[in-house]
Order: sequence, then structure tokens, then C-alpha cells
Amino acid sequence: MGERNAAIIGGGIGGLAAAVALRRIGWRVTVYERAPAFTEVGAGISLWPNALHALDRLGLLGEVLSRARRELAGGAKDRRGRWLTRVTSDELERRFGHPVVVLHRSRLLEALLDALPAEALRPGEEVDDVPRADLVVAADGLRSTVRARLWPGVRPRYAGHTAWRMVTRPLELAEGAVLWGRGERFGYAPMQGGGVYCFGTATVPEGGTSDDEHAEVLRRFGAWPDPIPALLDAVAPEAVLRHDLYDLPPLPSFVNGSTVLLGDAAHAMTPSLGQGGCQAIEDAVVLADCLAGAGAGDDLAAALARYDARRRPRTQAIVTRSARLNTIGQIGWPPAAVARDVAVRLVPGEAVLRGMASVIGFRV
Repeated sequence: MGERNAAIIGGGIGGLAAAVALRRIGWRVTVYERAPAFTEVGAGISLWPNALHALDRLGLLGEVLSRARRELAGGAKDRRGRWLTRVTSDELERRFGHPVVVLHRSRLLEALLDALPAEALRPGEEVDDVPRADLVVAADGLRSTVRARLWPGVRPRYAGHTAWRMVTRPLELAEGAVLWGRGERFGYAPMQGGGVYCFGTATVPEGGTSDDEHAEVLRRFGAWPDPIPALLDAVAPEAVLRHDLYDLPPLPSFVNGSTVLLGDAAHAMTPSLGQGGCQAIEDAVVLADCLAGAGAGDDLAAALARYDARRRPRTQAIVTRSARLNTIGQIGWPPAAVARDVAVRLVPGEAVLRGMASVIGFRV
């Protein structure tokens, strides 16, 4: 059997992870990215044990860990800064084999790019039609043009709130947390190099903007408990990014002929569980696992059917679970928010870990 070739549309985390994974099983890959360079727009990303296991399968675990900071502990706090639930990385590692780490998204992209030859990368090339290849991997994100063409009628769903993301200048901070308010949340996690990744969310109509997003963040969160005021003071005004949040309704299949959807193009989800990038990396490893040894014709079709059967139920369940947590975290009615906080505080830590197992305990 000759060398098979794959065209990968989209040069983000999922597309590059797929390129690395397919090259490891002997495929020739070409990654098309419409931007003039392979860059990641955004701030920080949390990689949970499931993603670290998948990166280990790609041979990149050490490279990624060298660019990341191990999260000592994290969890949810109430609006007054009191812990509702808290999990340490040591507990995660004992149970799931790896901790949770945080790094800038661009640093993760660097690790993936370093594993690929320059001739496999085609920046500045927007693909107007599905290219000819043995396999087409559509990893072109929430607004996927490939999905729009082959899965018409599927549109992202607005989650009901917007998000601001930012990275501070270097600060001393031991651990991260997410504070749940009333219709608002604010989270933070220290990264390697001293910067802190921060995000805020607010329940607002879709499509809103502000003339000064930094001022808007200060207005909403500047009086929240420590260390939030200090974090916001350490953010450059131009470093604040604002994006409305969306997820995707369940698709009947991630496969159409020899084209497969991967990452946000297949199962965009809200960031409540921190699993968007993690699931894209899982997708890449599982796709290569299904294709390993597959030949032409029916063998390839069967391999892609296995990918769909293995990835669609899991990722769509996580989309639903993330949306539910999103709804809980964004509760705005004061009595309901108080009841939520009391209920979460009463859940034992062991139960929290058991509840996380189906998501972050996954291994390919």
C-alpha cells in the first residue's frame, strides 16, 4: 500500500495535533491555514489528565510540560471568595496519572509546530473547496466552512453570555480558582513565566461590545475579592479579548465520505469544563488510532466509522455536561445563586473526583 495523504483544514490546536498523529502512522499531511502564520488567538489553556495522556501518545508530553505550569490546586469559590469545592493536582495525579497544567495557547501551538516539517505547513492559504486527498480533516473551528458545505443547516448556539480573556504581567500567585457570582464569573490560573491567565463572563445579549473592554472588565469585576483587583491592575488594556460563547447542537455524524470533522468544527463547547482543546487533542489521537493499518476503500470507510462511533457519543455528552455547568455557574437570581452555593459546598471532595472521572480519566 502506498503512502496515504491527508489534507487538514485549519492550523489550530486540533488541526496540528491531527497532523502530528497522522504522520506518526505513516500518512503524508498538508495543513492549510488561512491566516498568514500559524498563531493561536487567545490567552491561556488548561490541559487536564486526559489531554496529557493523549499528548503522551503523540510523543509530545515532555515538550508541552516544559512550557507549562503545574496547577497546585483549583476549584470554585463563591462571590465572597470562600471555597465551594477545591481539588489539588496531587489528587488528580494520584487518581488519573497526570495533574492539570496551564500554559499560553501559543506555547502549545509551538510544541505542535516543532513536531512537523515545514513542507507540511501551508499558511496563508484559504481553502474554498474540499481538496482532493485520501482523507480531509476539517479542523477549521466553530464557524467551519467545510461543515457549512457538507453539513448544511448546523449553526452554533449562543450560550447566553460573553467572555473576556486576558493574561497579566508576571505576578506571584500560588493557585487558581473560579468565582461564581450572579450572572457573572471570574477565573484565574497562574502560568509558567509568572503571567496569570484570567477570564470573566457575563450574561448579556449576543453581539455586544464596548469601546473600552478593559474598562468594562474593571467595572464588572474590579471590586471582587482578592486577588482579582490586583490581577486586573496587572492587565494591559490592549490585552483584553472579548468573545461571545457558543456551542454546537449534536450532529448525526462526524463523517461525510472521506471528510471528518475534528475539534470545534465537530463539537464546539462552552469552556466551563476546560475541555475544548483537550477534546480536540483526543480527537486527533483517536483518529490516528482508527486509521492505523487501514487500507483503501472499505477499510478507510470502516476506520472513519470507528472514529465517529468512538468520538461522537463522548464529545457530545461533554458538550451537554459543559452547558449544564455553564448554566449553573451563570445563575443570576439571588436566591437560586445562594442555593447553588450551599449545594455545591455540601458535595464531598471524593464525589467531585468521581464525577470528573468520566471526562478527565479517559485514555485512548
